[in-house]
Amino acid sequence: MKTPSPFPPFNADNAHNSENPKLRSAIPIRFVIPNMITIIAIVSGLSSVRMAIENRFELAVILLLVAAFLDGVDGRIARAINGSSRFGEQLDSLADAINFGVVPAFLVYIYILERIGKLGWLAVLIYSVACCLRLARFNIMLDDNDMPEWKKNYFVGIPSPGGGYILLLPVYLGFLGMPVDDTSAMIFSVYTIVVAVLMVSNLPVWNGKSIHASMRRDVVIPVQLFIVAYFVLLVSYMWPTLAISTFFYLAFLPLSVFVHQRRARSETFKKGK
Repeated sequence: MKTPSPFPPFNADNAHNSENPKLRSAIPIRFVIPNMITIIAIVSGLSSVRMAIENRFELAVILLLVAAFLDGVDGRIARAINGSSRFGEQLDSLADAINFGVVPAFLVYIYILERIGKLGWLAVLIYSVACCLRLARFNIMLDDNDMPEWKKNYFVGIPSPGGGYILLLPVYLGFLGMPVDDTSAMIFSVYTIVVAVLMVSNLPVWNGKSIHASMRRDVVIPVQLFIVAYFVLLVSYMWPTLAISTFFYLAFLPLSVFVHQRRARSETFKKGK
């Protein structure tokens, strides 16, 4: 006889009917693995806040990088092992709200924005709420079947992981010698609000999905060398590497808009023929 459990059955596919055989049988471990990775990402992100409170910002940023890496691989692993579920999708979205909406905002506030009190906290709140709104809009857009195929290659607004990492620019610059005072705090409070606005805007940001799964044989080695070089630079010169990467990302945004507008004009011209 089965011992009754105080916990409800793991409902990965939103099967509400208690008579559903899926809820009576054991669930394959492949549905659990991606969710555990997501949970570890949440733990890593929240631990980053503790490190910031203890003024260990290098470790705080490393933990957030780990959270971002896990956020990037959990969905891919789920698809690779056929372990995707609606539960996992919702958990992943909540993890993004925590790791890229709340955690970076707290890190920036602890590092610099608390110097200006209520204004710094207001900027943090605006950013965190904007991140949640951006994620909610993203989840709704996933159900839009009328969207042209080419538009699926672009995010609408800066994605939450990108927003979280460019938000930490004052931390990178502070460790490179930028003075952390009331003036810089005021500047970066405005910067925080600008990042928040870009997240909820209609800014088209190329998402890289149009890159094919295969690549030319002659570029495999250069790509591998670039990834190795970037990783070595990140480990050896973390702050300048993250700062330069942030500036490159910010410079990439207008280029993304330009390419999107050119494609939109091309598609309009095709329809008009």
